[in-house]
Amino acid sequence: MSALPPPLPDPAPLVARIRTIPDWPKPGVLFRDITPLLLDPQAFRLLVDTFVIRYMHEKIDRVAGIDARGFIIGSVVAHQLNAGFIPIRKAGKLPFMTLRERYTLEYGEAEVEIHTDAIEPGARALLIDDLIATGGTMVAAANLLTRLGANVVETAAIIDLPALGGSARLREAGFSVFTLCSF
Repeated sequence: MSALPPPLPDPAPLVARIRTIPDWPKPGVLFRDITPLLLDPQAFRLLVDTFVIRYMHEKIDRVAGIDARGFIIGSVVAHQLNAGFIPIRKAGKLPFMTLRERYTLEYGEAEVEIHTDAIEPGARALLIDDLIATGGTMVAAANLLTRLGANVVETAAIIDLPALGGSARLREAGFSVFTLCSF
C-alpha cells in the first residue's frame, strides 16, 4: 500500500446488517450472512464506497472476486475503480484455458481456477471476498494471481474470523489483509 489510505466510513451500520445464523451449515457453526447488508441499498452503497475509498489511490488494474459472494462485491468495486474484473471460480466452471490451485479445507480439498489471460504480469490486483475464515480459498486465489505475474496489492473482505486463523495465514504467505469487521 502507498501512504495512509483516506479515512474510511464507520463500519458499524454495515456490521449491524450482518445476520448470524446458528448451527448452519452444521451444528456449532455461527454462519455470518451478508444477505441483509446486500438487500439494504444504503448499506450496500456504503460497503462499496468503503472499499472504493480505501483503494481509489492505489491504481488498481484488476479486482479479482472469489466465487460467489466475492463476485457481487468485487464487480461493483471494480466498476467504481475503473478496473477490470476477474472471476476466480471453483474448478471446472471457467470455459477458457485456466490455472488451477488446490487448497485444504477442514474436511478435504478443493480447487479454484483463473483464466490464463485474466491479468498481465506486473498489473496491480485487489482480491476480494465476503469473509476470511481459514484462509485457504483466499491464499489459493492470491497464489493464482501471483502465478500469472500480478502484484496483489491487498486481500480484502467484509468479515474476518480471526479465531480460524485465515488472516494470519494470508499475512504469513506474504499478503496484506484488510477487513471491515471481525467476529
